[in-house]
Amino acid sequence: MDALTGAWQWLTTAANWAGEKGVWHRLTEHVQISAVCLVLSCLVALPLALWLGHIGKGGALAVNISNVGRAVPTFAVLVLLTIGPLGSQGEWPTVIALVLFAIPPLLTNAYLGIREADRDAVEAARGMGMSGPQLLLRVELPLAYPLLMTGLRSAAVQIVATATLAAMAGGGGLGRVITAGFGNYDTAQVVAGAVLVAVLALLVEGALVLVDRLCDPMRGRRRAARGGQARAGGGARDDDAAAIGSTA
Repeated sequence: MDALTGAWQWLTTAANWAGEKGVWHRLTEHVQISAVCLVLSCLVALPLALWLGHIGKGGALAVNISNVGRAVPTFAVLVLLTIGPLGSQGEWPTVIALVLFAIPPLLTNAYLGIREADRDAVEAARGMGMSGPQLLLRVELPLAYPLLMTGLRSAAVQIVATATLAAMAGGGGLGRVITAGFGNYDTAQVVAGAVLVAVLALLVEGALVLVDRLCDPMRGRRRAARGGQARAGGGARDDDAAAIGSTA
């Protein structure tokens, strides 16, 4: 409780939010590097996953290779990149490490989403004369949207949480609040930094859930399908009740 009380006092002190070492500046750095890493990982993983899912070849191998990255600690990759030739290139070691960390969920979910699209709908669209790109963009991609967004949310939250490690390699972000707290033996500041990272990750998750619901191309059809199922269930219950009543 003392640590939480101290963290609250630290967070409610205006001086801790101002200046280049303040929370606002560190938060801006954290959001910037997270956004850059997410965009780069999407540019690498999504086109490859969608193409492999569409042609149905080589996807399993690509997914298995990308999943090997999950077994490699991000901090270990960051340290190796930092002590290597890229160590003097500013934020690039952090960016590369986070991009490699975010690719597996994006690649896996997008590939599986395309491969698990309703084959009857795909074949019907192909029978209507749709070309390969039309089939991918107008049929497979909308059907794969839920899994694709799940992978995007997972990657975004992982990046936001793991970007804290950038401070260990001299980078910016909210991790600098935590490392400064360790350096000053200030437990309240360490806890406050951890709380800031957790809140930011939750906000990113919530924002992407909202985007998911607003941008879902199949939202109307899914809502109509659920309504139809509910009406069918209600009709079945009414029939059962009528049968019971007539028996009585």
